[in-house]
Amino acid sequence: MSKKRRIKNDGTPKREKQQDMFSARPFEGLVDEVEWIALRELVPAASAPLTLAPQLVEEFGDRKVILATVLPMAWPAMTKPDGRVFLGLQRHVQSGDVSRDLAVALVRALQTKPGSPVSVPAHAGVGPRLQDLIVDGPLDVTLHEGFEFWLDDDAGDDANVKASLERANASIYPTVRLAAAKAAYWCRVPDRGHIRWVLPDDEDAALAALARLSAAGDLLLGEGTKFAGMFRAHGLLVPVWDIPRDPEAAEWEAPVEAFAKRYADALADTSPLDAAARRSRQGLVGRQLTLR
Repeated sequence: MSKKRRIKNDGTPKREKQQDMFSARPFEGLVDEVEWIALRELVPAASAPLTLAPQLVEEFGDRKVILATVLPMAWPAMTKPDGRVFLGLQRHVQSGDVSRDLAVALVRALQTKPGSPVSVPAHAGVGPRLQDLIVDGPLDVTLHEGFEFWLDDDAGDDANVKASLERANASIYPTVRLAAAKAAYWCRVPDRGHIRWVLPDDEDAALAALARLSAAGDLLLGEGTKFAGMFRAHGLLVPVWDIPRDPEAAEWEAPVEAFAKRYADALADTSPLDAAARRSRQGLVGRQLTLR
């Protein structure tokens, strides 16, 4: 039986409604899930090489693919004349499944003639996800002070790309990846500094551990610091601390390492929360924001 098209009152066909898929943890299953989230939500300028899955290498060749926090004009993907593909994490249009969006952008970029603009559909639709298209492994992240990594050496880049680069560079703030904890980042904004850490643990367990620390008065990173709250990003919790502006990132390695040890100890405690910890938990939830 043929599928009937719905018709508007003016006689024109109605556009079929696209079903939006949703994934609360789009990067779940990837070895570096926390770093994928950090690059998507915390880091202004960074890149990391990706390795295509064997089926894509067979179809498109062993193309060089670079994951980027953001691309010019927040494009989903970009191709270079030499065949390189840039895949953008931070973009304007997205569905309920970020992994599926990235998969569509990657495939469309591989199908595009090198050096040409990449056309990505507004609706990702059903199909493979990012986890199906790359060889999983730890991300080799490079932080950049600006977005010059977008450009080619031959100065043949589009004028719009260069203009976007200037705007992006003007808005960037210093960011450093800390060694004390995976996916923990220091940054400096005009009037203060921040420490933000993507916790790798199940949300309920992480929240309970933070509540125990809060009740015990162990939630701070030291004198002059403040626990600013936390947000949920792609299914994981990200606590945020306000810190003094002047100390450089290296001076926060020891405080973050000490907190990570306290957090690990609290996480290992699976006993029921006492009254003080339950109150602390409610206070933490009340200050929590959610990002997709």
